[in-house]
Amino acid sequence: MKLVGGYPFFLIKNGLPYNYPALDRSLKTEVLIVGGGISGALVGYYLANAGVECVVVDSRSIGLGSTCASTSLLQYEIDTPLSVLIDKIGLEDAVTVYKLSEQAIGKLAAIDKKIGCREFESKKSLYYAATSGKIIGLKDEFQVRRHHGFKVSWLEKSEISKQYGFSAMGAILSETAGQTDAYKFTHALHQYSMVLGLKVFDRTKVVDVAYHEGGDITAKTATGCKITARHIVYANGYEAVNYIDKSLVEVNCTYAVASEQNPTGTALWREEALLWNTADPYLYMRTSSDGRIFVGGRDEKFSNNYTLDKMVKAKSKLLKKDFQKLFPDIPFKPEFCWAGTFVTTNDGLPFVGSIKDKPNSYFALGFGGNGITFSQIAAEIITDLITKGKNKYGKLFSFERI
Repeated sequence: MKLVGGYPFFLIKNGLPYNYPALDRSLKTEVLIVGGGISGALVGYYLANAGVECVVVDSRSIGLGSTCASTSLLQYEIDTPLSVLIDKIGLEDAVTVYKLSEQAIGKLAAIDKKIGCREFESKKSLYYAATSGKIIGLKDEFQVRRHHGFKVSWLEKSEISKQYGFSAMGAILSETAGQTDAYKFTHALHQYSMVLGLKVFDRTKVVDVAYHEGGDITAKTATGCKITARHIVYANGYEAVNYIDKSLVEVNCTYAVASEQNPTGTALWREEALLWNTADPYLYMRTSSDGRIFVGGRDEKFSNNYTLDKMVKAKSKLLKKDFQKLFPDIPFKPEFCWAGTFVTTNDGLPFVGSIKDKPNSYFALGFGGNGITFSQIAAEIITDLITKGKNKYGKLFSFERI
């Protein structure tokens, strides 16, 4: 499956910062992680810090899958509003999921500092009504979040206009959010973990996995090398759909455009908060430290690889119009545009954990619009499952929940 179309900004910005070898020999390890993007990098980081011997393999160069296409907004809000998620999975579990997502932002900030990446920026997040018909639902969402201790405030139309310079009927302002560079962060995670003993191989495609009596697993690569492991973690994102029930997910495309740098160097809107709305699909916006504006959205169901590339330019023009409709006085000259593939689930939650017919296998699939925070949660859960045999939050994201 083709995961990226066009020219992702963060890939152009960073290039290939490090070289990783392709696997050219057979080897043994305690844990094999399939996928070296942000999900695999976080799993490798947590396991390496726990003293577990690990090997990471990726069929591409590191980060050149969905990771480089991420616009790297970090929000605790998932694709399913808390008020709706409560109806789907119950009050206690829904609030716990949101709290874990909120905590994930702080943990990602701490990891960024520890490994010396220095790409995390703390932000606020403004969730605004796309139409007047969305106000009642948005106010319900605000009340639920506030009741359960989330740091949020309600902004009326006049306050949005005065503080942020655009028109909307109402909005929730969240105090907890952030942004990063997922591609650079992924490489920084690998470099840090390699010092702790992690081995990373790219351009190494796993084509077959065999399960043996006694629990060992043998993975065979396209070049005939064999990796014997006690545990295997599938962190290859949307390509892991091939290993699970396809009826559980839907594959989609999202589009993004990055502007040229703002020559004035001044804030483009208040505190340059993350902006997103209640539309379906929703529009999302952020800025960068060098004064660029990122606009994403216009999602659609994935059809084929050709469409992914073909639609990039047309979608980028529409995204520019979306932005200038909100901010007609802010110059926006597109410089980079791209598309990325993502997967959604019925409840907006990721799939993390094991499948009964695959012993000693674990999945770290951060499906949905919050893949980075989900990947952090998955890394903690899977590390606990491998080192302790259990994690108290694992059931929330297991395959058995559906």
